[in-house]
Amino acid sequence: MSKLTKLFLVACFCVAFLGGCKKEESKQVIIYTNADEEAQLAMQKVLDKNGFKGQYILQTYGTNELGGKLLGEGIDIEADLITMSSYYIDSAQEENDMFVDLDIDKQTIDDVPSYRTPLLAIEGTIIVNTTELEKAGLERPTSLKDLAKPEYKDNISIVDMAGSSTGWLLVQALIEEYGEKEAEKILTAMMENAGPHLESSGSGPLKKVRAGEVAIGFGLRHQAIADKAEGLPIDYIDPEEGNFTLTESIAVVKRSEKKTELAKAMAKCIIEDGRDDVMENYPMPLYEGEEVESGSVSGNEKTFSQPLTIELLQEHLDLSEKCRMKAWE
Repeated sequence: MSKLTKLFLVACFCVAFLGGCKKEESKQVIIYTNADEEAQLAMQKVLDKNGFKGQYILQTYGTNELGGKLLGEGIDIEADLITMSSYYIDSAQEENDMFVDLDIDKQTIDDVPSYRTPLLAIEGTIIVNTTELEKAGLERPTSLKDLAKPEYKDNISIVDMAGSSTGWLLVQALIEEYGEKEAEKILTAMMENAGPHLESSGSGPLKKVRAGEVAIGFGLRHQAIADKAEGLPIDYIDPEEGNFTLTESIAVVKRSEKKTELAKAMAKCIIEDGRDDVMENYPMPLYEGEEVESGSVSGNEKTFSQPLTIELLQEHLDLSEKCRMKAWE
């Protein structure tokens, strides 16, 4: 056998071997999500109820971790369906062109790209423990800027945006209302006041306020509403700067025709049949015809004047880190 023939046969063997070892596409739809437990349960409930039980695997990630996977792995990510902060999905699509157009019949209130549709929205607000506020003899704050006042030192809890996007809601509000220079001063003073109560978890401040460790916090409005409804001494104060919001959306990764259609059907099911369950914990209308009880949504809802992008996130992270270092000097 000639040397050339041997090389040809070896090459054919390698191609056949590698082809045989190629990872087969999973029959189940793999869902990656950064959503809280309440939203996860709502998604599972509607999928199982509508015949998709056993056809999907749900995996949970932190926002920054999942964002890193989206941007770093792109279309090679293992997930077929994503629920994630909208700004991360937009950045991943721009960088990797990895999502398909969706077929959702419900009409969104705001214009959204064809490759994603909103699942839920979160809204920030000031949260207070009314009992602890009275014990400490503190006045109810009316603005985020108030939380920088000396009288609130060691009695507030806020979120470090490096740990949670809830903190970005706070930073956006300060920058939008006061500009970066003044926002830096206010945020530094707020971090000084928070001291050891600067939290890395979005629900951290609420837990501190709920436990009475501090009287005041900045957190998610829907969580404060739920606590108040359960009879806890928790109240919420919509700040004068406005209640800023972030949306989390659904997107489907480009896959084989069969897998893509199944993932798109699940996305359609979650939005068209599951929004009522989602809105029980996240009561913010995102689609035409949706209604919520009075008070569930603030009367001063705001969004940042610039589009939310990874680049803007990094700018605000840098400012927040600068404030944290100053506060800890």
